[in-house]
Amino acid sequence: MKRLLLLAGLLVGVLAMQTVFAQSGVITYDMKINLHRRIPADRQEMKAMIPEYRTTKFTLAFNQDESLYKSVPEEEEEPFGNGGGVQMRFNTPKTETYVRTSDMKFLQKQDFMGKEYLIDDSVKTSPWKFGTETKTIQGYVCKQAYYTAEPRPNVKEEITAWYTESIRPFLGPEQFHSLPGAVLAVDVNNGERVYVAQKVELRELKKSDLKIPSGGQKINRQNYRTIVEEQMKKMNANGGVIIRN
Repeated sequence: MKRLLLLAGLLVGVLAMQTVFAQSGVITYDMKINLHRRIPADRQEMKAMIPEYRTTKFTLAFNQDESLYKSVPEEEEEPFGNGGGVQMRFNTPKTETYVRTSDMKFLQKQDFMGKEYLIDDSVKTSPWKFGTETKTIQGYVCKQAYYTAEPRPNVKEEITAWYTESIRPFLGPEQFHSLPGAVLAVDVNNGERVYVAQKVELRELKKSDLKIPSGGQKINRQNYRTIVEEQMKKMNANGGVIIRN
């Protein structure tokens, strides 16, 4: 019930403040993952084959009602390894997350195991709690919010976000977009995965900046999670190690 009230309150705030936040633009984020922290305790030898950190760029294009968060195409990377054994090459799965605040529409185009899915659902709010600390990111004073997530059974993540009320609500990287301002930084599990805005550019959008995702197998969020969990169980049963973004 509290989450429904929070969602309703944020939606009313978005609609009421559209004249105040007469903004559009593009925010560029770096997402940095500590890959070594995701290696199981009994597979520590893999550290020689995997770099400790991986950084990927994403952009978030937005206008008064819509936003599109997507990965930036990368050049092919050199394989990582010790030169004498197995080497690994990383390719970031293509992902696009579209949010429309007027009707709480959520669309996510996701590449998983070589197949494209189009997740068609509604915007979900997270059980945010609000802190008292502030920090400045790219010239914007940001407030703190946090909660504990459970993305998969028996897996918990401690989420801390920093958002600015100077840019409209319901903006942020990936699923971290249900706060009363634009999210400019997110920390997951104290440095395991970190998102930080590297550039905030307020400007008119080009047609190519914000296109509604299309194509792929249409599916809802819960069914997609079930597919991912089943694939992870299969890989773990075969002794595989999954490094997820």
